[in-house]
Amino acid sequence: MSTDRDSATDRANIFHLDGVVLVRNAVDDSWIRLLKEGLDKHIESPTIRGRIWDRDDQGRTCFYDSQAWRQVPEYQKFIEQSPIASIAGKLLDTEQVNFFFDAVFVRTPGAQFRTPFHQDEPYWSVKGFDTCSIWMPLVAVEKKSALEFVRGSHHWPQDFRQTNFGALTQDSRDQRRELDDKDYKPFPDIEGHREDYEILSWDMAPGDCVAFNGRTIHGGSGNLSPNRDLKVFNTQWLGDDVRVCFREEGMDPDHSSLMREHGLKHGDRIGTDLYPEFPV
Repeated sequence: MSTDRDSATDRANIFHLDGVVLVRNAVDDSWIRLLKEGLDKHIESPTIRGRIWDRDDQGRTCFYDSQAWRQVPEYQKFIEQSPIASIAGKLLDTEQVNFFFDAVFVRTPGAQFRTPFHQDEPYWSVKGFDTCSIWMPLVAVEKKSALEFVRGSHHWPQDFRQTNFGALTQDSRDQRRELDDKDYKPFPDIEGHREDYEILSWDMAPGDCVAFNGRTIHGGSGNLSPNRDLKVFNTQWLGDDVRVCFREEGMDPDHSSLMREHGLKHGDRIGTDLYPEFPV
């Protein structure tokens, strides 16, 4: 019979090889209830970073906000006291892990807006391979509506020309430009050639989560049934090789000003009370 230690080792191996791993029953119902309570308050009072990413002609929306954990006590309690930091640290095979930021995605019933395939880490104000994003739905989600991942894509060596979400959302905070003096490769047309890739997604229940490397190509999480919404609490975690990186291309979320205010410089090890460290 496998032990919990064996299961954790198996998950870490899958995470390293595939760039993504499903963790069933990662947290219990009490944490899900807590996060739902926090999300209800959060939607009523978003941060200055909150925005509607999409609104269709039937009024269906996709709401996004980030870095709310200091504003929403339920989020802070979850980040500091739940098993989520330990899960991230064990997947990254490190003795401590830094919390980076939280994000929420709320799609109303029947919403069809799909996030384009992209990588996360090239948008961030940090750079490194040892990153872990944890996508955790607070409601049941069907496989067809879940986030999708291109297996093994975190190991691809190319620097891709990433999606400019600003052109999609018409929001200046999402703008990104690619510099002419950098050798970016065209981003692969995953959606148009799905048969050429191994694309992973799962039916998920509240308490399940998907952990993935920040360089793993992913997208989707639209295509909702008329009677289903989608509420997701996302956390980002940083491991040993991650360093501050102020990107000329633009960053989302852009932490550069706040980092400088706290004395962090390009190339520094991540830290300060902005990005608390948790033992694993």
